[in-house]
Amino acid sequence: MEKKKKKDLLILGILRNASTPLTSVKIAQELQSLGHDISERTVRLYLQRMDGNGLARQIGKRGHEITEKGESELDSSKIIERVGFLSAKIDRMTYQMSFDINTTSGTVVINVTIVNPVQLAKNIEYIQRVYADGYAMGHLVTFLAPGESLGHITIPEGMIGIGTVCSITLNGVLLKHGIPTVSRFGGLLEIEDKKPVRFVEIIMYDGTSIDPLEVFIRSGMTNYMGAVETGSGRIGASFREFPAESRDLVEQLAEKLKRIGLGGLVRIGFPGQPLLDIPVNEGRVGAIVIGGLNPVSILEESGVRAYSRALAGIIDFSRLFRYEEMGNRIKEYL
Repeated sequence: MEKKKKKDLLILGILRNASTPLTSVKIAQELQSLGHDISERTVRLYLQRMDGNGLARQIGKRGHEITEKGESELDSSKIIERVGFLSAKIDRMTYQMSFDINTTSGTVVINVTIVNPVQLAKNIEYIQRVYADGYAMGHLVTFLAPGESLGHITIPEGMIGIGTVCSITLNGVLLKHGIPTVSRFGGLLEIEDKKPVRFVEIIMYDGTSIDPLEVFIRSGMTNYMGAVETGSGRIGASFREFPAESRDLVEQLAEKLKRIGLGGLVRIGFPGQPLLDIPVNEGRVGAIVIGGLNPVSILEESGVRAYSRALAGIIDFSRLFRYEEMGNRIKEYL
């Protein structure tokens, strides 16, 4: 049974990484290249059983593709291996982005939310209020058209992708100025009178395979409606640490980022001093950074079904536009 399970996962992995359906012959070839000697006939038998279990499906003579259930099975089986994956992904994408704060050119890290464009059009006002009240990572956003891909995400037909700037973009900018950043955790930040009061929930980045804000959104733990309507609620934010000596430069760079629409630093502490009761290591300063998924998270509270993925990929800065333009730009997708 254990051997069968491993072969199932190998085949599902190959199907997930393929951009088109694969035949049993092609899958057998892929397995061979990975060092697994499994015949085409055996692959076909595995596919038949996986089809019956809803893990894969046949697309005519073109071959097989993975189903949503198959994706879930693959993710669940890899969960132990992926603990700590998020912190590693943060570091990798920090190095990959190329944004230059002086020329305002290059690439930035974005999150992607997939939603029905009609539903989005009806609720754009809520998203814009999150931006207007300063609960977003700057003022910029982008749209991804049906069929467009970013990282491992492809926008389905009849849907639209909303790209919001990921807070990890701040890490990348600071790194290019010689400031290493330690991303400690993502959490739910309680807001009263539009001011941060305390973190009510936190998830450490080095102990999770899923972005914390994705967890809070799906669990219905956020309160963006309260934040925009009364100034009191719960929003996504993260906690970072920088070398104490870099404090002044971090503030200067944060101010520059704010002017170009990428601001997201909520508060910065003092060397070795706790920030909102969060202890900070000696020789470092703590900082609270706004959650990049905040603007689109309010859709869930409005009853709109949306699929969000943090750190979805890297996109050119020139693709971004101000949030006030969303109403006009959505029209071409309706």
